[in-house]
Amino acid sequence: MDWCGQWSFVVAMVAINFALATTNALYKMILDRGTSRVIILVYRQAISTLCLTPIACVRERKGRPKLTASVLCQLFLNALIGTTLAQYFFLLGLEYTSATFSCAFLNTVPAITLLLALPFGLEKVNIRSMAGQAKVVGTLVCIGGAMVLTLYKGKTLVGSDSRDTDDHIVNYGGTMVSTRKRERWSIGSMFPVACAICWSSWFLLQARIGKRYPCKYSSTAFLSLFSAIQSAILGLVSERDFDKWILKEKVELITVTFSGIVSSGLCYVGMSWCVEHRGPVFTSAFTPLVQIFVATFDFSFLHGKLYLGSVIGSILIIIGLYILLWGRNSEAQEMQHPQEKEEVGDCNTRSQV
Repeated sequence: MDWCGQWSFVVAMVAINFALATTNALYKMILDRGTSRVIILVYRQAISTLCLTPIACVRERKGRPKLTASVLCQLFLNALIGTTLAQYFFLLGLEYTSATFSCAFLNTVPAITLLLALPFGLEKVNIRSMAGQAKVVGTLVCIGGAMVLTLYKGKTLVGSDSRDTDDHIVNYGGTMVSTRKRERWSIGSMFPVACAICWSSWFLLQARIGKRYPCKYSSTAFLSLFSAIQSAILGLVSERDFDKWILKEKVELITVTFSGIVSSGLCYVGMSWCVEHRGPVFTSAFTPLVQIFVATFDFSFLHGKLYLGSVIGSILIIIGLYILLWGRNSEAQEMQHPQEKEEVGDCNTRSQV
């Protein structure tokens, strides 16, 4: 793979995580307004289905493999775990805590993906090699940066240095909204962890589905359709106030439209493409970037503050991500050119003799 081809995956994953971070920031805004989390999921997946279905029919009408019952079951399970439950758990954590706190746990996705991929043979780690050690160290540094972001606040670098209180008013689009929360942090922190586990499982399941049904647009459209049905069933059971199903405010319409077309549609297609060509661990390794982008949005647009812990944690995440990607790329190069090393070794042996 040439240099441009390698960097195209990096650029794609950076853009994808930027879009996901934008969606998370918008989610926090409408959740503070009282929008139901289940209704958000239903509209998001429905819009994604309507957007991707015609694209899949046009672009993949030729060469589409037969859609068997086994593939449909795998797509349904992948939608349940990686889309419906993952997004529902994330929204629960986002509602009970904060955007920065919830996204910090997503930084554990590369480590969880690596651990889950090892038993299935989707990823190998040779501790004796430099590349294997880099993958382990990079993952641990990413997790360490996430823990710093979560547990250490430090002094205020930018913004008011006054004491934070539970009551504060934020201006969202000209509307004054109270963000007073009885935030149950001990319970709320469990939901982002569950989201990270489901999200990691999605990468592994998608890697298996991509081999049997390599149609990115069609598979993502099925994922969105199944997730919309699952979310609708969950919504009808948990949310019976039908007045809440009508989205009236502009920010709610913008959020569900953007999340449906971009986040659940184009982003999932892009991640499926990266999983197919570079593997689940490479794709999940960019997840920590969501935390950095969300922290930036929180400071710039949501009138948050910039703390020393956020800067240190972000730097650690970038360093860990670079180490992990370097190890992943070095290992891939070693697997592509094993014969060259053997030939060099034979030549050295002959010269010594």
